[in-house]
Amino acid sequence: MSTLVLGIESSCDETAAAVVRDGRQILSSVVHSQASLHAVYGGVVPEIAGRSHLAQILPVVDAALVQASTSLEQIDGIAVTNRPGLIGSLLVGLSAAKALAWPRGIPIAGVHHIEAHVYAATMERPELAYPSLALVVSGGHTALYRARSPLVLELLGTTRDDAAGEAFDKVAFMLGLGYPGGPAVSKLAESGNPRAVRLPAYRSREAAPSFSFSGLKTAVLYHVRGQDARNPLPPPEAITDRADVAASFEQAVVDSLVEECLRTARREGLQRILVAGGVACNRRLRLEMTRRASAEGLEAIFPSPAYCTDNAAMIAGLGFQILSAGKADTLALDAAPR
Repeated sequence: MSTLVLGIESSCDETAAAVVRDGRQILSSVVHSQASLHAVYGGVVPEIAGRSHLAQILPVVDAALVQASTSLEQIDGIAVTNRPGLIGSLLVGLSAAKALAWPRGIPIAGVHHIEAHVYAATMERPELAYPSLALVVSGGHTALYRARSPLVLELLGTTRDDAAGEAFDKVAFMLGLGYPGGPAVSKLAESGNPRAVRLPAYRSREAAPSFSFSGLKTAVLYHVRGQDARNPLPPPEAITDRADVAASFEQAVVDSLVEECLRTARREGLQRILVAGGVACNRRLRLEMTRRASAEGLEAIFPSPAYCTDNAAMIAGLGFQILSAGKADTLALDAAPR
């Protein structure tokens, strides 16, 4: 007998709902993006995000049910992101999940957003075996985990400062590009030389893996603006090597991510690397990680791009695993920003 789980995701600036059968078969996935609301500010404004979630959450859930040709009466469980994220945004999704679950007696499962990203990398590969090395790389997170099972992740190392996606957004601002920065920088980088500008790439000198993108971001700033902090950022048209800067920055980020993953996989004796999160959409990262992992006899696995960015299919999928393990939450479930 199959199990249908409704997933709800509202941790940051996407309102999403999905229906998933037995933890893997995605029957629907609806995402309402707020990118246009935040673009004018160059980043996510928490208050605006919360208000948008409040307006969109029920229409998005309704759309997901319609797309899956099902109804709430046929739903066996509800999974909802309850950590980490923007507290106001999380509370909207969590409140909606409780309101839908309580009168119908539907069990509810709180889902860790980062753990769900890792699970997303396995949803299209049901034969996948654990353990694996998992890299979660996004606008808010850059971390490596040993994934022992869908429900057991051991943190191995994280970024010392900026997340990779955050660095993309800041460099995009320096280059006069739009928000979100990752896709904008990558598009410009396609016409640039990735080795034209010498930029530092962080390498961990410790046994435990770690990342750092603050120095790289600062190096781009100095290259564009000059060494004098009193100088303003030049207008985009005055940066004659913009495409080369974008390509060189992107290559430096990719080199750092790939080398730390390969080093950690060798140390941990793991043969498979799961790569998830918004930055996992990056074409150069997908190519370089796949090529270099293969050269070392390792396998790199990425979700389809639609399931790299924030979505509710991964929430429903992991929620199925939680509920199947008998770990349903009560209505006392609360949201946690960290």
